[in-house]
Amino acid sequence: MATTTLTAANFEQTVSDNDIVLVDFWAAWCGPCRMFAPVFEAASEQHPDLVFGKVDTEAERELAGAARIMSIPTLMVFREGILVYAQPGAMPAPALEELIGAVRAADMDAVRAELAEQQAAETTA
Repeated sequence: MATTTLTAANFEQTVSDNDIVLVDFWAAWCGPCRMFAPVFEAASEQHPDLVFGKVDTEAERELAGAARIMSIPTLMVFREGILVYAQPGAMPAPALEELIGAVRAADMDAVRAELAEQQAAETTA
């Protein structure tokens, strides 16, 4: 599966309607973004069961702002609608493969329990 262009219009639905979504926040003028693009594209072809989305931060400034993107490229990974990974910087192919494996193996019940604990702590603080 090739990468999908994500915009403010389809971002939320894409994240909520798919089990695992990897999102590359990028810009055409960004050298590291251009270096990471073929790695991201190759991974999308190796993992057709996952959604690989790209957000052009120049065209989607509001979406990038809402996602609190401070540096590009930034990779975000959502599983079952929950943000499980967010890190700026280009990633080599082996590291991306390792991340995909870790996201697939994540215990989502434990992730949800941890999120609930964090939210409870924030409301009592």
